[in-house]
Amino acid sequence: MSFVTVDISKRFGKMDVLQNVSFTVSKNEFLVIVGPTGCGKSTIANILAGIEAPTAGLATIHGEQVNPKKHNISFVFQEPSCVPWKTLLEDVMIGPTIKNIPADKAAKRAAEVIELVGLTGFETYYSRQLSGGMQQRVAIARAYVTDPDLLIMDEPFGHLDAQTRYLMQGEIMRIWQQEHKTVIFITNNIEEAVFLASRIVVLSKLPASIKGIYDINLPHPRNLTDPEFLRLREMLTDMCEATD
Repeated sequence: MSFVTVDISKRFGKMDVLQNVSFTVSKNEFLVIVGPTGCGKSTIANILAGIEAPTAGLATIHGEQVNPKKHNISFVFQEPSCVPWKTLLEDVMIGPTIKNIPADKAAKRAAEVIELVGLTGFETYYSRQLSGGMQQRVAIARAYVTDPDLLIMDEPFGHLDAQTRYLMQGEIMRIWQQEHKTVIFITNNIEEAVFLASRIVVLSKLPASIKGIYDINLPHPRNLTDPEFLRLREMLTDMCEATD
């Protein structure tokens, strides 16, 4: 049985956004969903997180309908989400506090994920003292601290400058290889998708349906100038730009 199963449609008012979108995700897989801006990628993320409900169909984890009260799901958003009046450590501790994890155990885990994202030594800093890339590291630490079953990342690097974005792509891959979590990553950047993904789900324009699902078997760390990398990037770019 697949770890995550998606078979959904979604309508807002009279507008069809998702039309029979169906795919599965294996445990510990890094699945990337890519498609044109405004095609409903974030709607899929919200349904997988239990924030929204599909109009038809189901999204399931271990065969059970997605339920944030039952399933341990973490979400990294597009924009920095640090709490400005909390220190970095206090911010990372929000999840364990909500889940009533004992303070000593929570503090130990927080220290582990802060080290994991390379922010040891910044525990007493506030968000105004951190760069954009560091703030997204905080968000990633906060997502990992509760040891999630599923991690959803909705265009988390879209607002970063190019150099920081490349750095963060390498960092998230390093963390994934170390933590072995199931990740669903949303992006409209084809190069980013090929750099990160175990598999890529390509969506059409609205109303979004699946144009194709592709295994990416390139070894890590991936070389952006490798001929096969460039071939896959070009093929997926042509598919995303093609008239539906």
